[in-house]
Amino acid sequence: MSDDDTVTTAPGGTVRALVERAAAQLAAAGVPSPRTDAEVLLAHDLGVDRSRLGVLAALGSAVAPVRFADLVAQRVQRVPLQHLTGRAPFRSLELAVGPGVFVPRPETEVVARFAVDEAARLVAAGGRPVVVDLCTGSGAIALAVAVEVPAARVHAVELDPMAHAWARRNADELAPALDLRLGDATSAFEDLDGTVDVVVSNPPYVPPGAVPQEVEVARHDPEAALYGGGDDGLEVPRRVVAAAARLLRPGGFVVVEHAEVQEHGARRMFTGPAWRDVAGHRDLTGRPRCTSARRA
Repeated sequence: MSDDDTVTTAPGGTVRALVERAAAQLAAAGVPSPRTDAEVLLAHDLGVDRSRLGVLAALGSAVAPVRFADLVAQRVQRVPLQHLTGRAPFRSLELAVGPGVFVPRPETEVVARFAVDEAARLVAAGGRPVVVDLCTGSGAIALAVAVEVPAARVHAVELDPMAHAWARRNADELAPALDLRLGDATSAFEDLDGTVDVVVSNPPYVPPGAVPQEVEVARHDPEAALYGGGDDGLEVPRRVVAAAARLLRPGGFVVVEHAEVQEHGARRMFTGPAWRDVAGHRDLTGRPRCTSARRA
């Protein structure tokens, strides 16, 4: 392929040329990380690690990708990168994702860390903690706890059948012992009432009428995983907190994700005699991301 050919018309070329042209196309379409996405898509199509792609580029290697042009064209239309590769990184995991399930975001890794750290602390103290993930989606948080704290007994629930199917696939691959249920987070696990050590949740919390800033989220993530109901978007999170109050033993820990504009509203969810040690936490960008508390 000559240097003037484009990714969309040429079947092959050097790795460097393919990546540069695809990155230019993606940048023109407003994709936030065009070169990274181009490299990920080409590596995916070639069936190699992205690090290996760098070696091939340095060597000036020519390749003949099969679906790269189509993948780039779909990414130009803002189909999520994770839908195109079928995988999404989350902490130490790589999860299967696709249409019908919320793609886990880096900011949720902060929420997962609180659950992992609390479970690990209890294990170090000689316990075998019970952890419940409400609104599990792809299973990201529950699986992070199950994999990173093997001694924990982890349970998770998801209401949407399509998202539950993705969570089931991930659990079968990464943590078959995970107790994954299909049902309503606000009424699930009545068999565990008063015995749970950690409750964690990334529930729907986008206020009604608010449109997510990321095009990929607005167009492709399920509405059921986004909009939390009520005037402030916190109707579902409030129900999650009520469920946590029922599930947790005295001293048990809960952490719930929310939007940065909901920081004060989230704290108000934990008012009353059921809670103590209420604290807000920021993500890696410094934005208010989640609120935690302990069962009084």
